[in-house]
Amino acid sequence: QVQLVESGGGLVQAGGSLRLSCAASGRTFSAYAMGWFRQAPGKERELVAAISWSGGRTYYTDSVKGRFTISRDNAKNTVFLQMINLKPEDTAVYYCAASTEVVGPVRLYNYDYWGQGTQVTVSS
Repeated sequence: QVQLVESGGGLVQAGGSLRLSCAASGRTFSAYAMGWFRQAPGKERELVAAISWSGGRTYYTDSVKGRFTISRDNAKNTVFLQMINLKPEDTAVYYCAASTEVVGPVRLYNYDYWGQGTQVTVSS
């Protein structure tokens, strides 16, 4: 099992930046693909970005391409989501999640473990 704890959320003005972190427990973090999801009030949860266990494959939903960057540091059991040029529509609770899948497109993985979420609010 792996336990996930997100941090780095907050209130930022449009055009600003935030860096989310997700710290994982356990010694097998490098075996998991990782994803960042978000859920805004009244909307379905969506996959924002994902990264394979090695970091060699990434995925971004269209609305964040060029603005968000997912990365991981397997030595520190941490995955990051760097967000720049934030927009009010990025406002949501952001969750990190871990998947045991290793083959195929990372955007199609099923995720087994979830963090508690961190709020990101972008004011206009």
